[in-house]
Order: sequence, then structure tokens, then C-alpha cells
Amino acid sequence: MRRTIDWVDGAVEIIDQVALPGEYRTLRLASVDELIDAIRRLAVRGAPALGGAGALGTALAAFAHDDPDAVRADAARLADARPTAVNLSWGVSRALARLGEGPHAVLAEALALLDEDERLNHDASARAAELILGICARRPLRLLTHCNAGRLATVGWGTALGVVWHLHAAGHVEYVLADETRPLLQGARLTAWELAAAGVPHRVLPDSAAAAAMARGMVDCVVVGADRIAVNGDVANKIGTYGLALAAARHELPFVVVAPSSTVDPELPSGESIVIEERAAEEITTFSGIPVAPPGTPVFNPAFDVTPADLVTAVVTEKGPLVR
Repeated sequence: MRRTIDWVDGAVEIIDQVALPGEYRTLRLASVDELIDAIRRLAVRGAPALGGAGALGTALAAFAHDDPDAVRADAARLADARPTAVNLSWGVSRALARLGEGPHAVLAEALALLDEDERLNHDASARAAELILGICARRPLRLLTHCNAGRLATVGWGTALGVVWHLHAAGHVEYVLADETRPLLQGARLTAWELAAAGVPHRVLPDSAAAAAMARGMVDCVVVGADRIAVNGDVANKIGTYGLALAAARHELPFVVVAPSSTVDPELPSGESIVIEERAAEEITTFSGIPVAPPGTPVFNPAFDVTPADLVTAVVTEKGPLVR
């Protein structure tokens, strides 16, 4: 698979994740405004991929403006496009630090970040796979995951699904249970698509069936990605992750979080201060444009939740498990 996000002939090119699985297509984004729109409507998503988007978008701004203040203004708008995923603002800041050297230096930093993301996620998921093999006695493994934390959520390898790629290659995966992930079905649309492409046995299940699957002995380990990790090990991830962690604790199952170290926010002592993005009511009240709730129904639609550190077996980065 090509990179989820890349720089091609002076523009940002992404795999359009809104179109999957019905259509595989790429989008060419030639301006910061186009990139911000793609981020907000989830055509590009996933914390590590958003880090790449932040850096490449800053390069777009650097080539578009001679005035450094105008570049910084575009970079600020880009960093604010999604508030929860720390990698987006991190990618912007990292590329913006080279602005004084000119736009080509900004682009060079962004491209270095893309290469680094693939390498670090490969290493983080390898360490997590090793940890899981050490704490799960049963072989082959039955893994449960949530949302999409694969190649599509990163530049090109994956975090939680990166673990699956390692374990599957070694013959250690019986199957993966992929939560459908309401309301936008990233698990059913994207994770299932990636698993099928890789030839990994899998089943999609409703989010509400995950606890029942654990109770029936169908799960050996839960493995997920993250959008922001606090210093104390609290984890923000796609809404529904907290419920999975509670169910895993009830059934004494390992709950493992995999992410690059760029997802750890060194300025955030705990998850209590994480800003949780709330998305449009229409994502809940309609399905494929068809109303499924009475007109005017009030909605609570957080994009993420926070899982307390005491429910997490391990947070694993390319440096290994975090020590709390």
C-alpha cells in the first residue's frame, strides 16, 4: 500500500478515507484550506497521519506566503483543525521550527517526519507484539481492536494493527475482532478493509457486542491506538475505548495501547485536561443521509474518551512500555 499521506509534485496527496471501502482513490490538496477540510471531514485521520498532515500543511503555507506571519497564521488554523489529537499540532510545530531557513527546509523537515513515522510505528508495534506474546499464554491469539489504528491511521505502517502485522507474519494470530466503531464505522470500513487486504482472518462486531465476546472467551487481548497520552498514562482514543477497557478489566484481559512517542503529551499530567472534540449531531441522527432520529433530537457526540491509566496494562511506544 502507498503512504496514507505524502508530498507529490508540490501538493499534499492523501488516500481518501471517506471513500473507503467502496472506492479507493487519492486526493490532491494544494492549499491549507483544502487540507483543513480533509482533516475535519476525516478524509485523513489517525493521530500519526495527522502529524504528517500538520507538517506537510505547514510546508504548503511556507511555499504559499512570503510573509512569515501569514505562514504562522495558516499553521495555527491547521493545528486547531482537530483539538484532541496531539500529533497534529506537534507536526505543525516541528515543521514551523524550520521556517527561518526557507520553505524547502520546512518541507525537508516534514518529509523527514514521514519517514520517521513509518520507522517508529514499526518499532513500537514490534515491541508491543513481543509484550503481548509474553503475557498471553494461548496460541494462536484472538485479538480485539477498536476504530482504525492501521496503515491508514499512520503514514504507512500502523500502531495497533502494526502489532497484528507482526504477529500474523509469525503465525500467531487466529483472528482479529474489529469493533465497527460508531458512528462513522472506521472499524467496519477501514480496519476490515486493511485486514482483508493483508489476508488476516477477522470478524466485524457491533461495539456493544465486545463485552459479550470477552465473556464468551473469544478474546485473548485488546490492543488499540491512541490520539493523546498523558504523562501519567491516561489515554485518549476513539469514543468507546473506555468501555472496552472496563470490560477487559472485568474479564481479566490485557489492554494494550500502542503509539509513537509523539502521541505522548509531556505538558499533560493527566487525562483530565484533554480537550475532547465533539462532532456534528448529524453523524448520529442520520445514516448515509437518511434520518434515523426525530428532527431536532439533542445529541451527545464526543469523538474521543479518556481511559484511566489503571485500566491500561501497558502503553507501548518505540522506546518500549512506558513506566509510570
